Amino acid sequence: MSLKNMSDSELKSFRDKAASEYEAFKGEGLKLDMSRGKPCPEQLELSMPLLDILNSSSNLIDEGGVDVRNYGQLTGITETKRIFADILGISPEMIIVGGSSSLNLMYDAVARAVQFGVYGSEKPWGKCEGAKFLCPVPGYDRHFSITETFGFEMINIPMTPTGPDMDMVEKLVNGDPTVKGIWCVPMYSNPDGYTYSDETVKRFAALKPAAPDFRIFWDNAYCVHHLKDEHESLLNIFDEAKKTGNEDMIFEFASTSKITFAGAGVSVLAASENNVKQIISLLEIQNISYDKMNQLRHARFFGNADGLRAHMEKHKAILAPKFDLVNETLKAGMGDTGLLSWNVPNGGYFISVNTPEGCAKETVRLCKEAGVVLTGAGATYPYKKDPKDCNIRLSPSFPSLADLKKATELFCVCVKLAAAEKEIADRK
Repeated sequence: MSLKNMSDSELKSFRDKAASEYEAFKGEGLKLDMSRGKPCPEQLELSMPLLDILNSSSNLIDEGGVDVRNYGQLTGITETKRIFADILGISPEMIIVGGSSSLNLMYDAVARAVQFGVYGSEKPWGKCEGAKFLCPVPGYDRHFSITETFGFEMINIPMTPTGPDMDMVEKLVNGDPTVKGIWCVPMYSNPDGYTYSDETVKRFAALKPAAPDFRIFWDNAYCVHHLKDEHESLLNIFDEAKKTGNEDMIFEFASTSKITFAGAGVSVLAASENNVKQIISLLEIQNISYDKMNQLRHARFFGNADGLRAHMEKHKAILAPKFDLVNETLKAGMGDTGLLSWNVPNGGYFISVNTPEGCAKETVRLCKEAGVVLTGAGATYPYKKDPKDCNIRLSPSFPSLADLKKATELFCVCVKLAAAEKEIADRK
């Protein structure tokens, strides 16, 4: 029975039961942090042999004859480029290998565009009055923080199970020259876990932007982060863009941040020949080279792209039971109440849940007061403003199974309590 169909006495009884369960949780003294998609210690342990790959007696010359201890090779070493090229389905010449953070590469890409423009720009983005960025929602909070920092007007684009609302994207991109870019997490999106359909990728590749320097920021962060044996697949956007002559429209990003060490991985930016040349002309002033020793040890640790894929099977064995546990616990705690909807992703790092409207912030507050820190309500929207105050991103990766079960049970109680209190308040 929905809360709205309950009598006042039934609603009060529902609220009181949830409040009693909540107080019991508070008494347990929980201290759990589920605010971000961090790899757990068991995942990090998988990559410990990487630290022994290089030592004082190692061959530190890459396949191209470059001494990785020294300056040079700005765009990265041959071996690392080859692995990422295989994973992304592109040419190694399209790749710039960076440091440990793809987020840093994205920030730098926006910063360069604001200050200098991109290939094809008539003037820097920062000199374009009223510049806008499209933001599929719910989405990745750190993406939105970048474009907010640089003063872009951010426009919400509703997400669907096949990707962003492409009718809206096409109307804005093709009709408004102030629209400069769009954020995309095309595979196992953050937080919904959706993979863009073939039709969506083709429509992106066929855009006819009113701005000649429009860019798609294709953050392919979870392209190998599968949770099921029969995993989803993503159409290659560069292949499709070549058919429409739009190769210059795409910046693609990826990294090993959740594959090896979250704070010491390797990241890449992939782009067309024209874009790479323009980026290098600016990057070589900023940097002499990224950490090539780290690139080399990653390349030798994996051996090739198949070695990386095999490594991800070990991650899946750790992560899949956690996602299954959250799903089963949500079904047990919320299944017949109608108070919560959620996605069951086939990959990625998050579970997107939706409370009744106006209840997300209170649910997160109640969880925190009882000792479980979640991603802030509103974080999955630009300016941290969820217009319905309903979406919450759950991050199952870091806690142990026992802690995760306890935290999810508490979450269910908090949703019930927040929803009941709101319904009682609405009736006054």
